[in-house]
Amino acid sequence: MANARILVVDDEEDLCEILKFNLEIEGFDVDTANSAEEALKKDLSVYQLLMLDVMMGEISGFKMANIIRKDESKPKVPIIFLTAKDTENDRLTGFNLGADDYISKPFSIREVMARVKAVLRRTAVKDEEDKETISFEDLIIDIPKKKVSIGNEEITLTKKEFEILKLLLEHQGHVFSREEILSRVWSDEVYVLDRTIDVNITRLRKKIGKFGKNIVTRLGYGYCFETA
Repeated sequence: MANARILVVDDEEDLCEILKFNLEIEGFDVDTANSAEEALKKDLSVYQLLMLDVMMGEISGFKMANIIRKDESKPKVPIIFLTAKDTENDRLTGFNLGADDYISKPFSIREVMARVKAVLRRTAVKDEEDKETISFEDLIIDIPKKKVSIGNEEITLTKKEFEILKLLLEHQGHVFSREEILSRVWSDEVYVLDRTIDVNITRLRKKIGKFGKNIVTRLGYGYCFETA
C-alpha cells in the first residue's frame, strides 16, 4: 500500500499542495492537477487512486469520473471524491459513478489519510481475489484450479509445495524468512521444524526444473524467487 501512486485533482492549488505534502509523509507518491482537463491528459493507468474535487471548471469531478468509467480503454482506478457538496443526492451521484469513497469539505487530514488507506486496502484485497494466475515466463500457477504448469506440461505438487511456490512467485524478489513461510503455509499446524521447509523447498526446486535455480537461498535470512 505504501508507495501507491495517487493523483489529486482540485482547482484549489493550496489544497492540492497540502494533500500532496501529507500523503507523501505517509509514503505515497503523489501527483497533482488543477483541472480535470489537465488530469485527463495524464496516463491514468499509473495511479492506484484518484482524488477528485467535484466542483471544478468546465469538467467537474463527477463528469471526469463519468468519462473515465465509460471509456473501456481507461483503467478502473479507485476514486475518492472531495467536495463541499454534501447532500444525499450528491453522495448518491458519486457512488453511482463508481466512487469508492466521498469526503466532505472541510475535512481533517487525519480523516483523509484513514479513508485513503482504507480504499487502497479494499482495492488490494479485491485485486488479489480477482487474480486467477501468477506466472514467470512459462511457469504458470492457476490459482482457482490449484495447478502448476511449465509450458504445456502440468507439474504435480503437494499442497505445501504449491503454497510455497505461490507465496514466492506472488512476491518475486522478496526474501521470506523460515518463520514467515511457516506462519503463512503451515498456519494450521502447531509444531513444524525449520527442516521441513528446507525439505519442501528442495523437492520443489527439483519439480520445477529449469526454474529451480530461481528459488534462491539467502543464508541467514530465508528464501526468495529471483527473476534475474
